[in-house]
Amino acid sequence: MNNNPFKGIIAYPITPFDEQEKVNIPLFRKLVERLVTSGSHAVAPLGSTGVMPYLSDEEKEAVTEATIHQVSGRVPILVGVSNLTTEDTIYHAQFAEKAGATAVMIIPMSYWKLTDDEIVQHYDAVASRISIPIMAYNNPATSGVDMSPALLKRLLEIPNVTMIKESTGDVQRMHYLRKELGDDVAFYNGSNPLALAAFAAGATGWCTAATNLIPELNIELYNAVQNNDMITAQKLFYKQFDLLKFIVAKGLPRAVKAGLNIIGEDGGLLRSPLKPLADSEIAELKKILLSIQRSATAIS
Repeated sequence: MNNNPFKGIIAYPITPFDEQEKVNIPLFRKLVERLVTSGSHAVAPLGSTGVMPYLSDEEKEAVTEATIHQVSGRVPILVGVSNLTTEDTIYHAQFAEKAGATAVMIIPMSYWKLTDDEIVQHYDAVASRISIPIMAYNNPATSGVDMSPALLKRLLEIPNVTMIKESTGDVQRMHYLRKELGDDVAFYNGSNPLALAAFAAGATGWCTAATNLIPELNIELYNAVQNNDMITAQKLFYKQFDLLKFIVAKGLPRAVKAGLNIIGEDGGLLRSPLKPLADSEIAELKKILLSIQRSATAIS
């Protein structure tokens, strides 16, 4: 088993809904196919972009299976399996493993604030019931739980927990992770506006929804970093910086769906209570995407 099977650009697909607010699986498969053929290095369904907390258990299973069938082994698959209870998290982790996922991602979800010991026990319980790797996901903006570097270090003592996705927006934590944990532990950037700084800090990959809209730029940035061409990397990063800020500020599902529609792709609909971007926000997004398009040949 490869404990760190992901590197590069990990693409996060949206979950499209139809007019009855049911998950549109055929459209979802088309969107996943776009991500794979664009050159993304991995696909990660059921994250924040895929509105995982808004889905029923049956819908999560359908999305997991659709991803694995559509990808058909071409790239690794990272499935989000987080739930409020440890029992439900174990269930979805086992389902993902049986379906053929490469690894699972878990963020601590809870109505009540969890202690460090409770979080460690939660991950340990899941890890003991599956054999594929686990990525520990730290994103206090969505989970309400900020896992400190010390806590993440404890989690990595659990054999199956081999990867960390850091989304606090604090690049110093990434430097700490690399310094304290060494090269054997893979960490991944989940804060879009910090992509370049995270790679400079030693991130193994970038988990992003931006690949739905600008896959070439995302991949070119990664390649430039790998080639130690930081001048080109900086140009590529600042070319996409406004879009990265926008999709985070406006909410990934809303912004990505609007962006897909702008570039002529069907992004499906949202599930209530989420609503589409306002007309003024769509106009702003159009302007950003047009600016990127116009400068497509500006970087040699």
